[in-house]
Amino acid sequence: MVPKIRRGSRTHGLLVYLYGPGKRDEHIDAHLVGSWDGFAPDPSPDPDPKVTLARLTAALDLRVKQAGTTAPAEHVWHCSVRTDPGDRTLTDAEWNTVARRLVHAVNLAPEGDPDGCRWVAVRHAGDHIHILATMVRGDLRRPRMNYDFRKAQAECRRIEGEMGLRRLKPGDGTGAKTPTSAERFKAERTGRPEAPRETLREAVRQALAGAATEEEFFSRLREAGLRVKIRNAPSGDAIGYNVALPGDRNRDHEPIWFAGSTLAPDLSLPKIRLRLADGTADQTPPSATTNGRPDWSPPARERRSATDIAEQAAIVLDSNNDEAATQLVGLGALLDSVAQTSPAATRAELGAAARAFERATRSHVRAERADTRAIRSAARGIIQAGSALGRGEDGGTTAMLVSTLVLVALAAARWHSARGHAQQAHASRQAAEHLRAAYRQAAAAPMRALRDQGRALPEAERRTHEATIRAALPEEGLRAVSSSTKTDALAATLAQAEQAGHAPKALLQQAIDMRELDTAEDVNDVLVWRLRRLAQLPAHPGEATRRPQAGTSQPKTSANRTSTRTAPTTAPRPAASDPRNCPLRR
Repeated sequence: MVPKIRRGSRTHGLLVYLYGPGKRDEHIDAHLVGSWDGFAPDPSPDPDPKVTLARLTAALDLRVKQAGTTAPAEHVWHCSVRTDPGDRTLTDAEWNTVARRLVHAVNLAPEGDPDGCRWVAVRHAGDHIHILATMVRGDLRRPRMNYDFRKAQAECRRIEGEMGLRRLKPGDGTGAKTPTSAERFKAERTGRPEAPRETLREAVRQALAGAATEEEFFSRLREAGLRVKIRNAPSGDAIGYNVALPGDRNRDHEPIWFAGSTLAPDLSLPKIRLRLADGTADQTPPSATTNGRPDWSPPARERRSATDIAEQAAIVLDSNNDEAATQLVGLGALLDSVAQTSPAATRAELGAAARAFERATRSHVRAERADTRAIRSAARGIIQAGSALGRGEDGGTTAMLVSTLVLVALAAARWHSARGHAQQAHASRQAAEHLRAAYRQAAAAPMRALRDQGRALPEAERRTHEATIRAALPEEGLRAVSSSTKTDALAATLAQAEQAGHAPKALLQQAIDMRELDTAEDVNDVLVWRLRRLAQLPAHPGEATRRPQAGTSQPKTSANRTSTRTAPTTAPRPAASDPRNCPLRR
């Protein structure tokens, strides 16, 4: 049940609309289902509805006129209340109960108060009503209506439970503004898949992902084909910006502009400047080699680096510290960058994951001393490196990164749930489902090749690696591996790691200890990608295995890293109780 509140100054005009045919003839059988005293005149059965509409308007506005100049300029309180499409159809009596409870909850007409404001509830469709109230009490004072939307939301949650309706997630006021009905209808008329507001929000978010400076952000907006208008103060300093879609014009043939703050609370220019000021993203182009790593393609190398950093962000989230709030913003940018540069096969699901996770990046939690340089540099590196479309390595490293991002999204869901952020937790779980779908698409070819390689191993060698797996994994973890897929891919990876100079038993234990495996859909796949990262093996099994350089046969610890952005995550996972070991925290 969704309440939507507006305020206005024309009682009669709103009543004419509510009792009229609607903008698209969608109003059917308009009639009153409730009023302040139960005896308000109802225009619907009257042979001359204009006269009754005038009488109803006069009755509702009586106290407004009596209050004179002390009445509020916008004296009309208008609340539409809609049930979910899957809910049963409520009766008129039930809608009357809903209306009375809402005007009581927001302090318009408290139950038993003879001086409560006058109101009516009009029903002209099966799934919603409109409550119209005039905001002057019988004692000619204004009602105290602080936080009316929040109170209406809370009351709707209670009504849903009592009436057996779908329980929606309570909001916290940090969500982006949804398109108006006029915007949705216009999108349908013009053949757009979504309202311009939503298209612009995603475009601005993608332009911000990986941007190092304000100038670069605006440049990327223009490169995306958007109209951009900078708002300047008299001093000449930029104080805001507006964007518009080409071809989206009003009746006067002028562009329809949206300020960044109206697209989302965190897309205003001051908020964007704060994000950029948290730490300048590394603007140095990626080198051909990184800490002794092989010369993988730039997209593959940047995805590997981003995987290490995403793993560390998950550690911050698991620490259940408020500083993780800023890391969530960085993770949103990282998802945007991956979605923009991934092959077509996975781009749709990754884009859906980024759109879902966008809701999880905003809450009232504010972090102090948060440093986002590492994760912002990872997003920037992925965008600068571009896509390796058509290269087998891209599929492997995308699968490696997305496998970790699934666990990160689930860690974000736990972090939000611990703070009662129902909408953000739900958005994180939605993002995880889209990421799982993208992973299955990206990992299909490389995992098939790895399983083939595992089955091709000599029997004695394969048995040795299977024994190592059984000894390292707890019984429940081993069942999870065996139930989803056999250990062929894991055995092949251990064999390649041994060929590269690593000790399989120690390396596997290190991969298990990196972080929990309980939330993994497929433990086998998670361990395969962790092992290939730790041993610096090619993500795509078709490429040759390389031995590490002299002195690097053992994975480096986080204390020896020379680059936060590009160094591999090879140290065992720090204890959750001491998240200070994470390089993303300061």
